[in-house]
Amino acid sequence: MLEFITFIVLATAGFGNSYGYSKPVTFDGRSLMIDGQHLLLFSGSIHYPRSTPQMWPSLISKAKQGGIDVIQTYVFWNLHEPQQGQYDFSGSRDIVRFIREVQAHGLYVCLRIGPFIESEWTYGGLPFWLHDVPGIVFRSDNGPFKFHMQKWVRKVVNMMKSEKLYASQEGPIILSQIENEYQRIESAFNGKGSRYVQWAAGLAVGLQTGVPWIMCSQQDAPDPVINTCNGFECGVKFEGPNSPNKPSLWTENWTSFVQRYGEEPFIRSAADIAFHVALFVAKNGTYVNYYMYHGGTNFGRTAAANVITSYYDQAPLDEYGLIRQPLWGHLKELHAAIKLCKVPLLAGSYETSSLGHLQIAYVFKGKSGKCAAFLVNNDNTSNARVRFQNISFELPSMSISILPDCKNVAFNTAKVSTQYNTRSRTVKYKFDSMERWEEFNEPIPIFSNTLLKANALLDHMSTTKDTSDYLWYTVSFQHESDAEAELSVVSNAHVVHAFVNGAYKGYAHGGKHNFALENPIELKNGTNHITLLSVMVGFPNSGAYLERKTAGIRSVRIQNRYLNNYQWGYQIGLLGENLSIFTDNGRNKVEWSRFQGRHSRLIWYKTVFDAPGGNDPLALNLGSMGKGEVWVNGKSIGRYWVSIHTPQQRPSQTCFLFSGTIYLDLF
Repeated sequence: MLEFITFIVLATAGFGNSYGYSKPVTFDGRSLMIDGQHLLLFSGSIHYPRSTPQMWPSLISKAKQGGIDVIQTYVFWNLHEPQQGQYDFSGSRDIVRFIREVQAHGLYVCLRIGPFIESEWTYGGLPFWLHDVPGIVFRSDNGPFKFHMQKWVRKVVNMMKSEKLYASQEGPIILSQIENEYQRIESAFNGKGSRYVQWAAGLAVGLQTGVPWIMCSQQDAPDPVINTCNGFECGVKFEGPNSPNKPSLWTENWTSFVQRYGEEPFIRSAADIAFHVALFVAKNGTYVNYYMYHGGTNFGRTAAANVITSYYDQAPLDEYGLIRQPLWGHLKELHAAIKLCKVPLLAGSYETSSLGHLQIAYVFKGKSGKCAAFLVNNDNTSNARVRFQNISFELPSMSISILPDCKNVAFNTAKVSTQYNTRSRTVKYKFDSMERWEEFNEPIPIFSNTLLKANALLDHMSTTKDTSDYLWYTVSFQHESDAEAELSVVSNAHVVHAFVNGAYKGYAHGGKHNFALENPIELKNGTNHITLLSVMVGFPNSGAYLERKTAGIRSVRIQNRYLNNYQWGYQIGLLGENLSIFTDNGRNKVEWSRFQGRHSRLIWYKTVFDAPGGNDPLALNLGSMGKGEVWVNGKSIGRYWVSIHTPQQRPSQTCFLFSGTIYLDLF
């Protein structure tokens, strides 16, 4: 079922002061350096468009309290330039304001420009208008792509420079990223892939930002660009820097993992995350970023294919910006313990020694006599008693004990002392009164009232150009008698709905591959109208030759009659979308009726309420709904698809964040 809901609520904004850093940023084989001082840094990913400006100060403050030194964010090209040459840096898109908020809290920034970002973001962050550039091949040694990529990267860098946001200008940005996990697809482009890597690195370095550049998961990153690690276990799997003059940096330590409709959330324990952070540091790692530290919300239609609206809700700060325990507290204690080891870690000699079959000591000794040790038990089944420097230590299974003085244990990764917390909810409003709701039935188009026509089945993505999830396909034909028949539709979009002569005839849904809708229908003597609604729940966001990916209806057959080459009519988007009936100006363009209480397809629902006071997060419980999108005050807070269940027979997500104070329970 598709439903559309619009709400009214008020919100206010705040902004902080800022101060700067005026030191050059360099690096050597040990770490990043500011003004020649080696740095041991913990970083947290917080993406500015996945929260609201009102949330930014609190999120950054909680990250700082948790021992975070750096806030890491992508730059979202298709958010800022949805149409070629038309830029938007307002509201939650105000990246300068976000960076200044980080600066106001005394933290650094790692700016991941990309411009391809993946990030479970629709089309990997690339604006879809690139798809229509003649001769373009994304992320390759291709002239058209390099032209537009260079133009965008220069615009971002020049914006940061003009606002004096680089550390070399007394700003907080100490690190920048070009490209993103390119090595995964590099071989698909043969020699053009390696040439593109060289070109992208040259572009970045040539912009002279005064701070180092990185390429994540790119073992062949050209000097002086630093290759970094992404993954769950970089202390185990990272091959290391590709030069002895580069530090070991972990740009994505996944605190959870992307969740798609029909999937349960991936839960990673605080002990496991802490173990791998400590192991990475023990192996000379000096920068660890948590991806995500706050995941947030995929507002509107920004989520990639089949990705739910909530993003990394299991992070140290949950989707609502609330502290998730014990993860937040355990990592805070970990950061403090490791910082106690900072002097020998950054300036001391390094050695390892065996403590047993699966036990090892990583030892750092400073010139001043300072000593720090990481005692590792890699046995995932049993505790181990070991002797280190003539002292006996009990190491829990799969754990690391941190000894800032090589004598006393300040922290063990498996011993989680922080108490668990739960996210409580208070029901303040129930919208279970029919009198509170109005509805509008989305009209079903037929061939004769469509403006776009073609003698073929068009591609969904290249036709809608990411302006809507919806594309109507409609065809009319003559039949000589009343008859029963079978309708067969093959699609590789995400959902298809079928209407015959205005009557609903069913739907089907799929994922990455073709799926079929096969239903009996009734044909009438004379003109028959077949209308199909193709639905994309986000565009793909990864893989080589992204510009070649297609989706939509592939084949239509009634009995033995194929309709592929008939003349089809098309309508991009729903009428309600095109009229913006979820806005103050648009809602009066259609005739709303009282809520009828029927469960039907393609209905818009509308209500108005006063926002209650307070400072707690506000969410909508859509557990009684089916599939659709929600707007509040004209802004989409995201898609929902609660009718798709996980293997545990529950929706992947039922509660949806917007700004406000309390929890709402919808009928």
